[in-house]
Amino acid sequence: MHWMEVTEENSVLTSFYNAEDESNLLLPKLPALPKNYSTTAKIFSEEKSDEIMKLLGDVRLNALVLGGNSGFIEIYAYGMYKIATVTGVSGSCLGLCLSSDLKSLSVITEIGDSTSIISEISYFQLDTSLLSTYLPEVTRMARKFTHISTLLQYIRLSLTCMCEAWEEILMQMDSRLTKFVQEKNTTTSVQDEFMQLLLWGKASLELQSLLMNQLTVKGLKKLGQSIESSYSSIQKLVISHLQSGSEALLYHLSELKGMASWKQKYEPLGLDAAGIEDAITSVGSFILKANELLQVIDSSMKNFKAFFRWLYVAMLRMSEDHVLPELNKMTQKDITFVADFLTEHFNEAPELYNRKGKYFNVERVGQYLKDEDDDLVSPPNIEGNQWYDFLQNSTHLKESPLLFPYYPEKSLHFVKRQMESIIDHCLQKPADVIGKSVNQAVCIPLYKAAKSEDCTPTLFKLPFLWNDKSSNLHYVLFTMSGSSASKIYILRRHTDISRSVNNGLLAVEFGNFLNTTNESFENSSYSCLDAHFYDDETITVVLKENEEQDGKERVLAQLPLSLVYTKEGTPEKEFSGTTCKRLDEQNDIVPTHTVFLESQWRILENMKAQYVAVNGFRKVSCVLSSNLRHVRVFEMDVEDDGEAEEEDEEEEEESSSHLVPGEQEELIQSSDNQENVGSGSAGLVDAVEEHESNLDS
Repeated sequence: MHWMEVTEENSVLTSFYNAEDESNLLLPKLPALPKNYSTTAKIFSEEKSDEIMKLLGDVRLNALVLGGNSGFIEIYAYGMYKIATVTGVSGSCLGLCLSSDLKSLSVITEIGDSTSIISEISYFQLDTSLLSTYLPEVTRMARKFTHISTLLQYIRLSLTCMCEAWEEILMQMDSRLTKFVQEKNTTTSVQDEFMQLLLWGKASLELQSLLMNQLTVKGLKKLGQSIESSYSSIQKLVISHLQSGSEALLYHLSELKGMASWKQKYEPLGLDAAGIEDAITSVGSFILKANELLQVIDSSMKNFKAFFRWLYVAMLRMSEDHVLPELNKMTQKDITFVADFLTEHFNEAPELYNRKGKYFNVERVGQYLKDEDDDLVSPPNIEGNQWYDFLQNSTHLKESPLLFPYYPEKSLHFVKRQMESIIDHCLQKPADVIGKSVNQAVCIPLYKAAKSEDCTPTLFKLPFLWNDKSSNLHYVLFTMSGSSASKIYILRRHTDISRSVNNGLLAVEFGNFLNTTNESFENSSYSCLDAHFYDDETITVVLKENEEQDGKERVLAQLPLSLVYTKEGTPEKEFSGTTCKRLDEQNDIVPTHTVFLESQWRILENMKAQYVAVNGFRKVSCVLSSNLRHVRVFEMDVEDDGEAEEEDEEEEEESSSHLVPGEQEELIQSSDNQENVGSGSAGLVDAVEEHESNLDS
């Protein structure tokens, strides 16, 4: 994988970067999700909300590029939204680098079937000029898609919180009534049993047993409190979180539709107004379903409150307990209300038992939160709804695109999944269109290599890719086995595929700089084990002496590119080979420079160094041994100042325990901690210690 940030500046981008996001002015701030729900919701909690806003406030485009097997490459804007799916690259991706001007993508692949022990390493340069040409539009589109992706996650987590607020205890009434039906001996229906209790104040012995022995007065009270608490929590989540998130989603999709209508700018990127319209419609359907749930909650809370109040008094009378006067008052309106509730909710439904294993569905809220494809057990009653009847009878409005579709038979979860699917499909099209615009500009077969039999990750190994942002150049560092093992090859190409660059390919050999008495320079004294770019002007290398002596066989050194590339105007031999053949078959005609490092090198004592990782911004190099068990960290570019070094040493000692995590690492203070290496003023200082850690476990 590779992260990159766009560095290009122009007037359009600058005005966009400086413009205030109107959504901050027009939309209310999303409420933080409650802390008392699942840990997944903590990303949108009050503590984390600033981090989310900071992420969404990053207007300058940055991208994550991922590569995998079978030519699989994807580019994610802001690391979140996929803006390109690239296909057609041969082999498995070993490394990639997207230029900061977005004009091209460098890829290193390994080509070879699973049965072969030999594979071919190749370099590809892919033309991504569509992203560069439409950079302001890509940036705006990616920003919108990032907002939309974040809001979908917010809605998803809000719904998760609602599901957690709904408790299994709310199903207790349904299960108890079902058990009552299965065990009772009379032919009287459950609804009639409760109606007799309501009208005459008398209950059958079986109903008395159900109420007093199974449900109990205490249990009824607890059930009532649970329903009120649960329904109130779900109601608040719908109003404050689900609705506000949906409205914000509707706003950003509407803005995206406006962008898609500007076809000159956004049609080449695959932004489809019709697909976005479908996404807007699906969000509207989701908002309708959320409003329906609110109505069901409001109705259920009123019904249950009246029902439980009446049943509580009836059970107190059965147990001959004292009934408070304020509870004993019941008007004709209250009796009618309870009778309607019993008529609607206490009908036995044998077909429901076959589906859900119960005869009743008194609790109506939970069905909306079930993540299943089944229709609602008790959908809302739309008979007599004047608006619904008007729409059904109107041939013009029935299929009108101005009206959001309504799914009375479906749950909130179902409509949410449908909305996510439509939005994902809408957001997927630009990735496909941009991906198809990426084409192969250059293919250079580099060399053949034996497939690694050990468990050493290919992540450690050359080739290494680098993008020089100031000069707009792609670099590739690699080595080849055989007679060329002592050389490191540097391939460079301009990020703009229409432009060429001098010294496109050359090899570097290292002369003997440790033992100056040896004047035989016919053969290179060192082999390059690993190399990474330290910054745009310097390469960090790990060298191995070809003739081992005194155990000083590994060297960490800095190679300035000024030693490799001559000044402009000086005649230079160019590589005259062809890209039809592998470079290892043409290495005799690759221009070779022999360099002698006068400074900025250090002997790596008591360590068989093999790999190096560097960071020029932090001025640190990290060397890993060949057995992957020993790590040394070096602070680079340290001035030869005694006091400064002592302060740096103290700071490094305090922070060294964070470099390689683990409790069992042993920190061994290096005896030459403050030693400058070489004759240059900017030497390599062994900043800390050697960490012995089982890195390959």
